[in-house]
Amino acid sequence: MGEISGWPVSYNWRRFRGISYNKELFSLQEGTERMSAASIPLPLARAARFYESTIGKKAIMAVTGVIGFGFVIGHLLGNLQFYLGPEALNHYGAKLRELGPLLMAMRGVLLLALVTHIVAAFQLWRQNRKARPSRYVKWQPTKSSFASRTMLISGPILLAFIVYHLMHLTWGTAHPSYEHLPSGTPNVYHNVVAGFSQPVAVIAYIVAMAFLGFHLVHGVWSMFQSIGWNHPKYTPVVKKFAAGITALIFIGNISIPIAVLLGFHQ
Repeated sequence: MGEISGWPVSYNWRRFRGISYNKELFSLQEGTERMSAASIPLPLARAARFYESTIGKKAIMAVTGVIGFGFVIGHLLGNLQFYLGPEALNHYGAKLRELGPLLMAMRGVLLLALVTHIVAAFQLWRQNRKARPSRYVKWQPTKSSFASRTMLISGPILLAFIVYHLMHLTWGTAHPSYEHLPSGTPNVYHNVVAGFSQPVAVIAYIVAMAFLGFHLVHGVWSMFQSIGWNHPKYTPVVKKFAAGITALIFIGNISIPIAVLLGFHQ
């Protein structure tokens, strides 16, 4: 074997070959990372980076909250047709069923908004917990309202209520005498009256609507705050609006089960 500068030729060849292999491996890994980054569309990458931030998660909660708030208003307006009698309420229920694919799409959007809202809320809560690993020695909620302090509790309670509400008046699996009309559509008026003839169900709805009120009165104000409407001039107006609209929703929702329980129905 020959030598170059005192080193065996075969040794140097293996050494330089190893360096060459390492360079090729590094180039391959670097190229793979570049390809992976390039394969992600730029708008999607920006959206992902925005969601990773605290303001991004709050913005997502605001958007999904608007969707949920709109559904609550629409759902209440439809349910208030109870006071127009059986024909009006059953006609409303039948028209909803006739929407077909559109109704399924609306339910899909609501479900996606609900899941996204829950995930963002949980991630924000976990992020806040990590930012403050040690608890306060003495906790005094001097600047927070009762509604804001119950957000963590009202969320899971409302989620459980949504499942119960679907089983009670939509699917009929938790209903004492769920009926359908000869046309095959649910007898909505009868199902509402029969379902709220049980005091336990009425109490459950009133408690759930109270937590919905707590959730909304803080959520509506936080929604405006997330989009930048946090100003001494506008904040009192927004808070009054949130409290007023929440009170109307609460009264409207609990009025139906109370009316049924007291016998004010046909």
